[in-house]
Parts: sequence; structure tokens; C-alpha cells
Amino acid sequence: MTNSTTATVLGWPRQGPKRELKRAIEAYWAGRVPADELHDIAAGLRADAWKQLSDNGIDEIPTGDFSYYDHVLDTAWMVGAVPQRFRAAADNDLDVYFAMARGNDKVAPLEMTKWFDTNYHYLVPELAPATTFTANAARQVELFTQATDAGHTARPVLVGPLTFLLLSKPAVDAPAGFDPLSLLDPLLDVYVDILSTLHDAGAQWVQIDEPALVLDQPVAVLDAARHALDRLGSATKRPKLLIASYFAALQDAFEVFAEAPVDGLAIDCTVPANVTEILEHGLREKRLIAGVIDGRNVWAADLDDRLAIVRRLAGRVDDLVVGSSCSLLHVPLDASKETAIDEEVRSWLAFAREKVLEIRTLATALDDETAATPALDASRRAVASRQASARTHDDAVRARVAAVRDADTHRVAAFDQRYPQQQESLGLPLLPTTTIGSFPQTDSVRKARASLRRGEIDRATYESAMRDEIATVISLQEELGLDVLVHGEPERNDMVQYFAEQLDGYLSTTHGWVQSYGTRCVRPPIIFGDVSRPEPMTVRWWQYAQSLTKRPVKGMLTGPVTMLAWSFVRDDQPIGDTARQVALALRDEVRDLEAAGCRVIQVDEPALRETLPLRTTDRPAYLEWATESFRLATSSVADVTQVHTHMCYADFGDIFTAIDDLDADVISLEAARSGMSLADELQKSGYAKGVGPGVYDIHSPRVPSTDEVRTLLEKAVGALAAGQVWVNPDCGLKTRRPDEVRPALANLVSAAAAVRASI
Repeated sequence: MTNSTTATVLGWPRQGPKRELKRAIEAYWAGRVPADELHDIAAGLRADAWKQLSDNGIDEIPTGDFSYYDHVLDTAWMVGAVPQRFRAAADNDLDVYFAMARGNDKVAPLEMTKWFDTNYHYLVPELAPATTFTANAARQVELFTQATDAGHTARPVLVGPLTFLLLSKPAVDAPAGFDPLSLLDPLLDVYVDILSTLHDAGAQWVQIDEPALVLDQPVAVLDAARHALDRLGSATKRPKLLIASYFAALQDAFEVFAEAPVDGLAIDCTVPANVTEILEHGLREKRLIAGVIDGRNVWAADLDDRLAIVRRLAGRVDDLVVGSSCSLLHVPLDASKETAIDEEVRSWLAFAREKVLEIRTLATALDDETAATPALDASRRAVASRQASARTHDDAVRARVAAVRDADTHRVAAFDQRYPQQQESLGLPLLPTTTIGSFPQTDSVRKARASLRRGEIDRATYESAMRDEIATVISLQEELGLDVLVHGEPERNDMVQYFAEQLDGYLSTTHGWVQSYGTRCVRPPIIFGDVSRPEPMTVRWWQYAQSLTKRPVKGMLTGPVTMLAWSFVRDDQPIGDTARQVALALRDEVRDLEAAGCRVIQVDEPALRETLPLRTTDRPAYLEWATESFRLATSSVADVTQVHTHMCYADFGDIFTAIDDLDADVISLEAARSGMSLADELQKSGYAKGVGPGVYDIHSPRVPSTDEVRTLLEKAVGALAAGQVWVNPDCGLKTRRPDEVRPALANLVSAAAAVRASI
């Protein structure tokens, strides 16, 4: 039977089934793979991915979403927004591109931050009034042509001009008050040229992603969106235009999209408000890609429920396409590969491949439900199995959550009473130095972990190797002169997965890799049931590290919000309930660390900002359970025990009140890439607790000089009280090499000593 209803996705994971792209890029950086070979590997991965999509019933293949590092960076390249310092820092285009992404010995990289409320990171373009845009559609044409030559119906994907400008930042030399959105018209001229080039290449449709319009935008931005869509829609030579948006309700932007002279819309129909808008207003004379399959979670859809929505939408539009709510970049590739997961639980899961099959089933069912009956029946069985399973429910956990009192979520003494006691007890100098937690995962550490996994060594041999690494890290920190030490976390595969593997209610995957940024991939665990801690998770490792030194060693935990944000969370109960379960499990660990003698306990919450709802009306409820769960995890300690937390790579300006509500004694934050502008924001917010604004950008291989670190630190001390400032890197050192970390930390300690002496 020929498919009548079209099925598509808005994007696809890039890394390959075995993270082949990651390995090829890192081999290129190391000089082991030439550029031509890298391009060939990438082309092969794309060809395989497109064939898989086609073989599984996807009629229209997205191209242009593939990237060597980041799609926003690719857009900057496409429109010529490449600051001159990068062009001068490398000899060829590919190395200029990677210099923008990660820096080199000549230049620092672009700033990096979170892509809306996901755990994906994008590079922040830098713009100024003098920025001159130029069209470069070569990469888009290359990918489109590769797909069509292979026989696929292809649809190029572009980040839209509004989103590109709204996610950009003024360059350092831009005048005060410069708004990147003021560059909209010259940027639109470039997009018109790119669309013309894609038209000439044979593209029938082009997808333009404008997710920034699901944020609370002022009237001026909505007017700019109308202007932009009018300009693109009125171009004389262009493919059909599909405007895509996702992650939240469109609200006022729905009218902008519906009235625009474009040919189609892709709308996130996992958001009920968006479905309501379509049903109320209709979208006659426009194609609708109804994103009814969630591109951000891993749970098998209730296909009867999704089919009912699609049928209702089909009555209000002339051309309905069944699709994903967003790019499938945010989920792993294939749940069928997870053979270590119990078969019943695995039936509840849908990764990218399974989501494609769900989309195809819905499209088929619209044409002929009988043809889709086997897949619909399998969906019904999986939904019923999950709803009835005793694996998801623990009465003891639920009773403990119900018994939580307000007093359980607050420290006994206020910060200004306990902080002086802590600093005196710890014997710390002004501007104490520390690191965030992890040290480089060396080849020997990775080899030992792989050998344990393959059964080549036993647990005792593995743990002996980890103790040797801890001893090396402690010795290095003492040699460098750091004040508060860490054990380096060699035994941890990931800051969330490590704990998830020791908590009931979680499960881990074997192949469930998801891109976080660049070549960094993670395997988010899955919360499928009620969460509890069977036994201590970190105490013995901390005890061993502390036995090696008289300086304080931090206990290191991952906070409840991040444990949720960097996992795939169950969708069958309120997320706040799950957060409290995780918080109580961590509360037990905090108590055990303190009982063992630990006096500095760091509970990291790097995901607090990224999980902030995109619409402001949804934020108070989120912040209430998020900050409460952190305090529930940490508030049982004595006044003299110092609680740290850490956040990185996000815009913190709109959550300083929430950060204060965490009531952590010290918080470390990313600040190096943004030139310590965070310190001024902290000052303006009146933040008075301990704070370590990062002075070493660990996402770049660059080793900052002592003078560079000192300049950043002087800015921090100039904006904040010296007594509240700590000195630390932006984030953990896991991804850096030892030969980068040693000199960088030595320079950090030297800079702190110099500024301390000047004070």
C-alpha cells in the first residue's frame, strides 16, 4: 500500500550508533585522522541514518541538522558571523570552525550555554553593529544533495533568523545597548539568498526552526517575527517554507505563525495548549506537521491517545503530516539494543528508532487503521503493563515523602551565623582555592573501567586502581597548594549515572548515548519507579581520600534537580514527587558523610537553570519544588558543616532569588567565558553568601595564564566582598588532559595568592 499520510521527524541524533562521529572528530583534533577521512566518516553516518529513517517509514528526511559540533555554530558559519579573531587563529575553515567551538592556543572559544530547557549546549554567536553577514549555503547544499542522490525526499533544516539573533550576544567591542535584533534586515537578506540557492539545488521544502518564539517575547519581538516571515515568505525564488517551533506553548506567537505567508508549520502537539489553538483556529491552506510523538522523553506513547489527537487535528487542516515534537537529537538511538534491561520494562521504552515506528504507525492508522492494528495492539499491551506493574510503586518511599515537614527543609541557623563558624573550623584563608570535583579521566582509569565491564579484572583489582588514582590526585592538589581538596571521582562514569546505578527506581542503559555538547555524549539513566537508597554510595571513597591529607576533602554528590534533569523522568506522577524521593535518598547520603567526619559537602545542581520552564507563568511552581528538594537533601547537617553547590553554563540573572533560596553556604558558577560579568550580576542581585565565579574555562584545551586568571579574579573581588569569594574552575576537570590541568591549576593558585596579597 502506498502511504498517503506523510510521516517525518524534525531532526535526528548525529553521533552514530557507536559514537563514531565523536571518535572521528577527536581523532582529527589529535592529528590521527585527516580532514578528508573525517568528512567521509560523517557522510557514511548520514547515509546510514537516512536509510534507517526511510526503511522505517519516514517519507521526508531532514538534512542540515547534522553537525560536527553544534547547529547554532553552523548557522553562524552559514551567515558569515565569524569574529575575525578566529579567522586569524587557524589555517583552514575546519580549524576556524573548531576554534570557535573549543578555542586553541591562540584564542578562547565562543561562550556556551544551554539550548532552552534541554541538556544540550549551544555556542553563543557574537554580534556587533559592524557584523557583516554573507551567505554560505555550501554545507546545506552538500547534505541535501547527498540525501537526494541516495533517493530520499529531503528537507533542509535551518535555525531561523529570529532565533539566531535572540540567542546571540553583543560582542565585547559592541557599544552599550546594542541589540543583536537590530541586525534582522541584513540577516534576512542573507537568508533569502540561502533559500534561493536551496531552491536552485532542487529543495521542495525548507524547515526553518524558530523555537525562541515559545519564550515570553515582547510585542517588539513578535512584530519582528511578523516582519521576518513576511520577508522570507515573499521571496521571489524559494522552496516552500515550513516554520517549526517546539518545547512549549506558542501562545501569542501562534497567530504570528498562522497568519504568515509561509506554506507550513511544525508545532509541538505534546503541549495541550498548542493542540487547542489549532483546533480552535484551524490551519487551512497550510501544511501542519503535528508533533504528537514526544522527542524529549523515552516512554512509549499511548498510541490510542495520540491517534485521537491526530484525527481531531486532521479535521482542521488541509495537509496533515505526523511527526516528532522536536528533533530526536535529545533521545538515544535504539531501545531494542538495551538487552540488559528486563524485557517488560524495555517494552515501556521508545528511543529514536521506536519513535519513528510510532510516527509511522499513526500515519498508517489515519489511512487504514486495520493495517496499523498489530502496532496499536503492542502499544496497548505496553501501556497496560506499565500501569499495572508493581515495579513502579514502593509504599515505604511514598510514606516517607508524605511525612516530610517544613522543618526538614531548613538549616537550623541562618547563613550569617553559620558561615564564620565554618571558615574558622576549616582554617581557610581569604580567597580559598578549590576545584569543582572531577579530575581528568585518564587512559588508565578508562582502561580499568572497561576491563571491569568486560570481566577481565575483578572488583578488588578495579578498586585498587581507583585508590591509586585518588592518591595521585590528592598528592597533586597538595603539591599545587589548593585549600579544599576533592578526590577526583575516578570511580564515577558520570555525575548522574554513577548515583543512578546505586539507587532503586532507576535503570541505566548500555548504548543510550545522547549528545550534550560537541563530542561530549552522556547516557541519561531512566527513572521508572519510586526512588530510594539501599546503602551508602560515596562514603568509603571519601574516607579513603581524607585519610591521605590533613586538608579538608569535599564530599561530592549530585543534587535532586540535576538527578532528574539529566535523567529521563517517569511521566506517570508529578515531577515534584519524584524530586522529593530523590532528595530523601540524598539526605541519607549527606547524613552518612557528615557522620563519617566530612565537613564540606558539595551537592551539585548545574541543571537548576536549564530545567526552568520556558514560560514565566510556569516557573514559580517549579522553583518551589526545586529549591525545596535541594534543602531537603542538605538541611540536616550541623551549622559547622559547609554545604557547597555548583552550576554551570546558563544565564542566571532570572534565578538569583532561587539560588539564594537553596541556602547553600557556597556556590560555584561559570564565569570565565563571559569575562566575569557574572560578578556584577551577583552584586546587583545582593547575593551575600559564599561564591566561586569560575576563572578557568574547562571546556577549552587552553591553559589560562596567571595574569588572565588574576584579571578575572580582580573583577570578582572588585564586585563582591573578598570574604565571600572562592577561587575555582568553571566546572569539573573530567574532560581535560592532565598536562592541561596541572599548569592551569598552578596558575589559578598563583593568581589567588597574588590577589590575596594585594588585599
